[in-house]
Amino acid sequence: MQHLYPLKLSYVTKSPLWGGKRLLDGWNISAPAGQDTIGEAWMLTVREKYMSVIQNGTLQGMTMRQYIDTYGNGVVGESFNGGDFPLLIKLIDACDKLSVQVHPDDDYAARVENDRGKTEMWVIVEAADDAEIIYGLRDGMSARQFRTAVREGRLSETMHHCPVKAGEVYFIPSGMLHAIGKGILIAEIQQNCDLTYRVYDYERRGADGSLRELHVDKALDVTVPFTEAEVDTIRYEAADASAIDRNTLLAHCRYFKTRKLTVSEDAKVMLTVDASSFVFLLCIDGEGALLCGDTTTSILRGEGVYLPAGLGEVTLRGKMTVLAASIQ
Repeated sequence: MQHLYPLKLSYVTKSPLWGGKRLLDGWNISAPAGQDTIGEAWMLTVREKYMSVIQNGTLQGMTMRQYIDTYGNGVVGESFNGGDFPLLIKLIDACDKLSVQVHPDDDYAARVENDRGKTEMWVIVEAADDAEIIYGLRDGMSARQFRTAVREGRLSETMHHCPVKAGEVYFIPSGMLHAIGKGILIAEIQQNCDLTYRVYDYERRGADGSLRELHVDKALDVTVPFTEAEVDTIRYEAADASAIDRNTLLAHCRYFKTRKLTVSEDAKVMLTVDASSFVFLLCIDGEGALLCGDTTTSILRGEGVYLPAGLGEVTLRGKMTVLAASIQ
C-alpha cells in the first residue's frame, strides 16, 4: 500500500520569551525569518493551527490531518476512533525558567474546559551544571498545606527543587506541579493538549507589556501531592511489571509508551510496527537510516519520522539515539 512507508515530518517552531538558540545549532532545525530563538519545536503535531506535514515520498506535501482522513484511523492504531490525535511531541530549549504550572486530568479538563487532560514526560537531553526543575511538592506537603501556602504567598516553601543532568527521565502525571529550569533542553512526550494552569511566572510580562495570566484557583483545584511511588506506578501502569527494563522502556502509561533505542555499527535495531499503534521516532543524537522494504529513509539529529500503524518490519542503522513513542 502506497501510504505505508516511513513519513518524515515537518516541525512547527515557537519563540516564547524564555526560548534559546541551542536548537539552531546542530539540530537540523531552523527558525522562520525574523525569529532568532526557538523555545519549542513541535516535532509531531496534529492540531488545527499547528500541523506536521509529510516531507518525503509520494505523499509529500500532505498534512498529517489529511493523511489520517484519507487513509483512515488505522494509520494511527487499532484503538484510535477518530477525533483529536492522541500525542504531541516537542523539543524544548529553556534559556530561562518556565512558569510554575500544573495540568488537569481528563475528568477535570472535560468538565471545566471541554478538553482533555495532560500527562507528559521529559527526557533531559542537555543540562547546564547547575540546572534544576520543579518536580512536584516537597515530601509530606498535603494538598491543604499547599493551598494555604499559595494563598499566603509562600509558594516557594512548597516546591521540590530537583537537580537534573543529561540522560535523566522525569514522568509528570496530570496534577503534578512542575517547571523546567534555566539551561535545559528536553524532549517532551505528552497528551495532545496545550492546557496549562500557571501558578507563578516570576512577574514576567508578555509582548504587550502586561503581566502574563495566572490560573491560581484552577491550579489549586487540580494539584496533587504525589509520592515517588505513586508517580512510578502511573508511569508504568500499562507495562508488564516482570519485563520492565528502565534503560530502554522510559514510560508505558495509559496514554503513551516511550522507548529509548541506541543504534550503532555493531548494534542495529529491529522494530515491528504492528496494527496496534504508530511509532514516532525522534532522533536526539547522531544520525542514521531506516530500512523498510525497498525504502531507505535518512534521519538526522532533530528530525522526526512517523511510522504508520501496520507498517511492519523496520531496521534502524547508523550511530544514533532515538526516542520511539507510540500509544501501545
